[in-house]
Amino acid sequence: MSGTAGTAQAQPKAAGAGLYAPSSLVLAVGQGEEADTATMERAVTLTCAPKASGTHPSASAACAELRAVGGEFAQLVRTSPGAICTKEWQPVVVTVDGVWEGKRVAWSTTFGNSCEMRANLAGGAALTF
Repeated sequence: MSGTAGTAQAQPKAAGAGLYAPSSLVLAVGQGEEADTATMERAVTLTCAPKASGTHPSASAACAELRAVGGEFAQLVRTSPGAICTKEWQPVVVTVDGVWEGKRVAWSTTFGNSCEMRANLAGGAALTF
């Protein structure tokens, strides 16, 4: 009987060592002014815990970037664009939906056109895919 009790005690410790707050997101880009009505052009998945994975082309870098800003997606958008773009209005919306460190998230931002999107997200791995 003591062998059975020892095994039972070991199992909760092993299970506890593997616990983590889930971070699994769907990131998408589409044409339109708002996420609810945009025509989605592409989407990727990004899982950051227990390890970086998904269809995001730079999953490890994207997860590191999101951790650095504490999951505050707005901090990944530049306040000063890194390029000069035309002022044509062809809105592009970027959305993030899912779970970040165990909390439900839904975030989106709209740019005037795809040039503005690239200029304001340049250098960031998380929202460029």
